[in-house]
Amino acid sequence: MKIIVPMAGMGKRMRPHTLTIPKPLIPIAGKPIVHRLVEDIAKVVKEPVAEVGFVINRSFGEQVEKSLKEVAKTIGAQGKIFYQDDPLGTAHALYCAKEMLDGNVIVAYADTLFKAEFTLDKEQDGIIWVHQVEDPSAFGVVKVNEQKVITGFVEKPETYVSDLAIIGIYYFKDGAFLQRELQYLIDNNVKNSGEFQITNALDNMKNKGVRFVPGQVDEWLDCGNKDATVYTNQRYLEYIKNDLIHPDTAGMENSAIIPPVYIGKNVKITNSVIGPYVSIGDDTKIKNSRIRNSIVQTNTVVDNANLENSMLGNYVTLKLSSSDFSIGDYNSVVENMHE
Repeated sequence: MKIIVPMAGMGKRMRPHTLTIPKPLIPIAGKPIVHRLVEDIAKVVKEPVAEVGFVINRSFGEQVEKSLKEVAKTIGAQGKIFYQDDPLGTAHALYCAKEMLDGNVIVAYADTLFKAEFTLDKEQDGIIWVHQVEDPSAFGVVKVNEQKVITGFVEKPETYVSDLAIIGIYYFKDGAFLQRELQYLIDNNVKNSGEFQITNALDNMKNKGVRFVPGQVDEWLDCGNKDATVYTNQRYLEYIKNDLIHPDTAGMENSAIIPPVYIGKNVKITNSVIGPYVSIGDDTKIKNSRIRNSIVQTNTVVDNANLENSMLGNYVTLKLSSSDFSIGDYNSVVENMHE
């Protein structure tokens, strides 16, 4: 089994947090989004994964590439890096990893997480994971017949055709078949709204006899903006609360923890109340503060702050009384408390 993770987008809706790192490396309950995604897929596959291919923008840099290869190693797989330098659509991103398209392949776009309890049925020609949504007009959707076989794909339907939104995770029994259809789109410049779309390749495969069935997930979690990411962090803390690690290296002085909370290594917490639903990265110092439902990343200083529904990046200094923040890496916000 192979996994391909297209993740070359610049994550503009998540700025300022994506000015220094790509969105899939933002932590959720102590692990990057893409790490959570790869782990969750490996759990439902229930067999060894040989390779994980990451399609990135070349500008992400060597350190990001190293981090992604380490993510692959955590599930016993080899990590491979591919580049998509021009944002030409979902099909084009996948085509950039064409050398991995043979045999059993799972494709998972790295802006979504999911929770599900099932085992992958490798005998199916193809599986497209979906989730029922209230407003299908914002998504690509699938149409299904009475036998629960997919009969069509519609991108952002203006009139109702289905409420089963494609969440961006696919299984292909024959990756080489998909590679040929992607090649056809590229060679013949077949685009929708100026981009090469994976739904066009899926439609061509269906018309040639490939039988696609929908896969259902229990929960579909978005990481598209700050509020959604904070909520996803909350849900993951709830999922893994029995497995949370509270390192002994965390220094606690006159403070209280309200679980579930993730606390990284070498964290110092003084005269503060943390939780519920808070993730704190390594080497962060928190003093005289109250933090709820928030993500605080590494090497950050928080002093005399009241935070809720907030995200603080890496190397942030925050000394300010407020309740809702989204502060990117390497920023300092300091309030003169004597004025």
